Amino acid sequence: MSLKKTRKIIHIDMDAFYASIEQRDSPELKNRPLIVGGSPNSRSVVCSASYEARRFGVRSAMSCAQAFRLCPQAIFISPHFEKYSQASLKMREIFKKVTSLIEPLGLDEAYLDVTENLLNEPMAKKIAVWIKDQIMKEIGTTASAGVGPNKFIAKLASDSVKPNGLVVVPPEKVFAFIQQLPVEKFWGVGPATTKKLHSKEIRTAADIRRLSPHQLQTIVGSYSSSLFEMAHGRDEREVDPSLDRKSKGSETTFKQDILNRNELLRYLEMQCLEISVDLKKLEMFGKTITLKIKYFDFKSITRSKTLFQPTNEVDYIYETAQELLSKDTEVGHRPVRLIGVSIGNLIYIKDPMQLWFEFPRIEFNLTKRNESTYL
Repeated sequence: MSLKKTRKIIHIDMDAFYASIEQRDSPELKNRPLIVGGSPNSRSVVCSASYEARRFGVRSAMSCAQAFRLCPQAIFISPHFEKYSQASLKMREIFKKVTSLIEPLGLDEAYLDVTENLLNEPMAKKIAVWIKDQIMKEIGTTASAGVGPNKFIAKLASDSVKPNGLVVVPPEKVFAFIQQLPVEKFWGVGPATTKKLHSKEIRTAADIRRLSPHQLQTIVGSYSSSLFEMAHGRDEREVDPSLDRKSKGSETTFKQDILNRNELLRYLEMQCLEISVDLKKLEMFGKTITLKIKYFDFKSITRSKTLFQPTNEVDYIYETAQELLSKDTEVGHRPVRLIGVSIGNLIYIKDPMQLWFEFPRIEFNLTKRNESTYL
């Protein structure tokens, strides 16, 4: 009987992506609190904040006005999405030199399955180091990397030491790595589930592991299976390249459920911007826009609308997504765990069948980094 090969998964996350690109291109912005998003006197939202600004509590999707109140000394600039898109494209090209098993998560992060790889390198840590070095050499910014036996552990690892971090969690160290992980840090655990667990004095992964699946189910219901597996460091999800994707989308799972409709709209606007940038980079239009919402109790709904004419313009995508949000959803009345938007029925701009589109709707020195193998 053959044993199942242990997977080697790398999660790469560009550090403060938009802000880092701006600091790269404007040296006078380095080591200064920088907020990419627009004027604090406008209705703009924070797309990205440098680590110097994050120390004051500034975060993505926050209104620029609130960011200014938290960090009045910050420099506010408008985003340059074409520049970020080009950097993202370079990053993807670096990944392709390693493996074809790449699962992009937006413009600035991705999972890579390097169990078998084009570098013929058996050590996943060496591959992660190589990728980080190439990103610095070709893009000029830092990235954090996590290496683990599955996507859940790799993502936790990359998030644990930022910026410019590298954490390796071998299979035999998984339990120790997540032993004291707070339950609210688990994917999908919001305030309601956290409250239920805390009421039973369940606060860490170690506490969950002391329960049987049945005991856990009596506390959190149908989510117990996923939570039980994660508490044991298990995650069977494969890295999905989605090379023949027929739609482009973006979604966000919140660490804490969100009830405020305006805050959700800010996330939605950022997602629509990301989709628009990706479509223009690919020279594609899309026609069917789909909104996805997952409430605090894991109930999911989708709402779709097919446009009369395809588009890749952010204004039309966001306008339609707002319309879908306002129709037959409980946003603003029920806490939301996840929100996402996608656009399908994609076609290439240069496709000759779409001629009616002439009438569209109006070798280097790497900076010091944090590296560790979890012991």
